[in-house]
Formats: sequence, structure tokens, C-alpha cells
Amino acid sequence: MREADQTTRERMADRLREDALPASALAKEFDVQTTEALDHVRHVARSLAPTAEELLVAPPTCRDCGFDRFDDPANRPSRCPECRSQALTEPEFRIE
Repeated sequence: MREADQTTRERMADRLREDALPASALAKEFDVQTTEALDHVRHVARSLAPTAEELLVAPPTCRDCGFDRFDDPANRPSRCPECRSQALTEPEFRIE
């Protein structure tokens, strides 16, 4: 299928099959807001359910203390619950 015929979600899914990316990188690449990119990623995850593929999520990590056990690994929290640092990595998504 030509890229012009694909939906944004289909193009995002293809991109996530190539590399692990955070929502902000997807937003920039597909010219949408970060929250909209995250909504697309969640929808892509649901659409993968009947297939052999799955959406893998590398959770956010605190750069200061290494904490990575966040309740919702798909969201980027504003600060670390352990040390209160705001130096957090974004969660990254990949389809395998």
C-alpha cells in the first residue's frame, strides 16, 4: 500500500515496527500533538490484539535515581515519586 493511502495510525504502526520511539518523536514526525500521538499509539495497541504482534513499552525512567516502576508506563509523569526529580525519560514504544 502506498504511504499516501495509509492512515496516520497505519503509518505510525509501520514506523514503530522499525524503531522504538517516544510519543514526542512520533508527534514531530507526523505533525500532530504529543497527546494525539499517544492516543494513536493506544489505538494501534488495541488493533494489534488479534495479531501475533504486540506493542512493547519501555517505561519512563528517572535520570537521577533510576526509578522505573511507574503505575502507567505509557504516560510521562511530571516528576519521580521517589526523589521528586523532573529529569525523566519519555516512555518509548515499539511493535514486535
